[in-house]
Amino acid sequence: MKTIHMRHLILFICFIIVSPAFSQKVIVDEVKDPIDWVNPLMGTDSKPSLSHGNVYPAIALPWGMNFWTPQTGKMGSGWAYQYSADKIRGFKQTHQPSPWMNDYGQFSLMPITGDIKVDEDERASWFSHKSEEVSPYYYRVYLADHDVTTELVPTERAARFRIAYPATDGAHLVIDAFDDGSYVKVIPEENKVIGYTTKNSGGVPENFRNYFVIYFDAPISSAQVYEGNDAKSGNENEGEHAKAVITFDSKDGKTVEARVASSFISYEQAERNLTTEIADKGFDDLKKEGRDIWNKELSRIEVEGGEVDQIKTFYSCLYRSLLFPRKFFEYDEEGNVVHYSPYNGEVLPGYMFTDTGFWDTFRSLFPFLNLMYPELNAQMQEGLANAYKESGWLPEWASPGLRNVMIGNNSASVVSDAYLKIGQEHSYDIETLYEALLHGANNAGPLTAVGRAGVEYYNDLGYVPYDVGINENAARTLEYAYNDFTIYKLAKALNKPKEEIELYKKRSLNYKNLFDPETNLMRGKNEDGTFQSPFNPFKWGDAFTEGNSWHYTWSVFHDVAGLIDLMGGKEGFVSQLDKVFELPPIFDESYYSSVIHEIREMQIADMGQYAHGNQPIQHMIYLYNYAEEPWKAQKWLRETMNRMYRPTPDGYCGDEDNGQTSAWYVFSAMGFYPVAPGTDEYVMGAPLFRKMTLHLQNGNEVVISAPKNGRENLYVHNVNFNGEAYSPLFFNYFDLMDGANIEFEMTDKPQENIQKSQKDLPYSLSTANE
Repeated sequence: MKTIHMRHLILFICFIIVSPAFSQKVIVDEVKDPIDWVNPLMGTDSKPSLSHGNVYPAIALPWGMNFWTPQTGKMGSGWAYQYSADKIRGFKQTHQPSPWMNDYGQFSLMPITGDIKVDEDERASWFSHKSEEVSPYYYRVYLADHDVTTELVPTERAARFRIAYPATDGAHLVIDAFDDGSYVKVIPEENKVIGYTTKNSGGVPENFRNYFVIYFDAPISSAQVYEGNDAKSGNENEGEHAKAVITFDSKDGKTVEARVASSFISYEQAERNLTTEIADKGFDDLKKEGRDIWNKELSRIEVEGGEVDQIKTFYSCLYRSLLFPRKFFEYDEEGNVVHYSPYNGEVLPGYMFTDTGFWDTFRSLFPFLNLMYPELNAQMQEGLANAYKESGWLPEWASPGLRNVMIGNNSASVVSDAYLKIGQEHSYDIETLYEALLHGANNAGPLTAVGRAGVEYYNDLGYVPYDVGINENAARTLEYAYNDFTIYKLAKALNKPKEEIELYKKRSLNYKNLFDPETNLMRGKNEDGTFQSPFNPFKWGDAFTEGNSWHYTWSVFHDVAGLIDLMGGKEGFVSQLDKVFELPPIFDESYYSSVIHEIREMQIADMGQYAHGNQPIQHMIYLYNYAEEPWKAQKWLRETMNRMYRPTPDGYCGDEDNGQTSAWYVFSAMGFYPVAPGTDEYVMGAPLFRKMTLHLQNGNEVVISAPKNGRENLYVHNVNFNGEAYSPLFFNYFDLMDGANIEFEMTDKPQENIQKSQKDLPYSLSTANE
């Protein structure tokens, strides 16, 4: 036998480590700096017809008031950054929660050289991802057409740029305040530019402005202001579309730093934000500070024993879970919390958060905050109380004020779940919030997405009829019933009158009114009590919202046992669950007149009718536990995590949606999930890593161990909780908050034919003794 020389052995080992054939088997035992595993470009390879996340690289601090992003899309396009693009038009301050909601409070900076070009297409520069460095706390890119390297680091309400110009007679910076009404003023003697932008996509009062201030560390040698692309005299312009170009002396090459801050209140407040958050901190100081902040937050969840891509995906999803809802408040000269109200246009004391849609985020994002960030969510609840006092309604989708999109009254879930979990430890105005819930549950709002559309029908008949001109009526009914359940639970906790408690408990069973025993599915129902006809369970929209009957039938979060009874028992229930994966991905898109991206994402996923790329069905896999077949949940959860999430630009299987789809992954990697917010239970799945440690804000730890975990060992054989055998198929929130050691014994064989007592099954209203 030939001797293998050491050099050849080393080369062979290196091949094993880097070869794609072997890389998936490399296990990472320790993660020291989780920020280094985050890919902000995950999900950026998207377009209107097909979403792989529909996100942009958010260069920001957790929940920051302002985000920054390189801008590849045209001004006003919701697709501000697309991975497939090859040109950058500017570096934009953004508050965009999604491309469908678009942006507000936006302006951009763009370094250029040579002849002055202010048009966004003419000033744009080619770039390459090979010369782009992207992390949550730092961005760097080379602008090839201008031979300029641009870097930026963010704070919550400010940012610092570092721009390296070549040796040139024309080193310029374009400041674009965008159209729809804006202002810029250059103050050369102070090396300063101020301005405001009003561009928005709705949800703002008439006096809405985002004020910005910019300081440079180099003298401004000349300046020019513009209205659109037309030069104007003087050093300021207020008009439809204000821009400014400032020029620096860079004959020998020059690096210019810019300090930028903004405020929704005033120029003075923008200056205060700049002074408070940047002061005399240098670029590298802020870079380190941002890195430390992200490392601290991401390290609240430590993972060990996972594949490289799993760890990258996990921390990239955790990063997305820490962005929204964003802070919409500032600190006045005395350090008090104040906010510009996006509801009435006044500057008022107290917290305000925005840029989230509860139809998405009630499911797992807000439950995640209750588990890992109860102090922050208490502030968010106070902000919701302020929103109600300032607008008369709780927002269902806020960006920054009330927006008319999606359905349901899911603020009830967000408010109730928070108080039931964190209300005893954190004080806020729950009585005002309870008043807001009752108001929203019994009134149609000024927008169809606020309050309850069809509320008179719902309260009278127990459902919103199919034939009375209210779209997506079956989905509304199912969500209202669940929302009523959360009000019922909150009313009990607050010791409200018995008749009030019983009313919402009764209404929470209204889901039964839409169950069709002929098809074992939910179905629209006419005002006269007959079911809609014809009925196509594969038809998207119509009676449902961005889904079909196969997706919405499972929207009985609070009473799965009751749904099981309607389906004739556990065998029939499991059969229906199985069919979701067994049926072909056929669809009827006629309600929309075209194939919307959510349909296409289901079609190409090769998981039957399971449409994980959208929210209505994301909890469905966990329902196998209620029918005593948890091994099927374990199988399909691992399949979904392995196939539907990757740490790549096409890494999501649909819209990421403000942390909801990411928080699903984070929870599922833990091994449990909040199927029914408003209860104190998490339904069991199976952990993804060999070990995970949750560092809770109260100082306790939850340690989740699964030492035999792996691609083949994806099934749970048994569970120990704090050293004792554990039989329930759920975990209790308060038990976890006390600190816990959970040990999963994993195996490659499903544990079929298990039998559980009623007390071991997750909560259902029909079987609860209350």
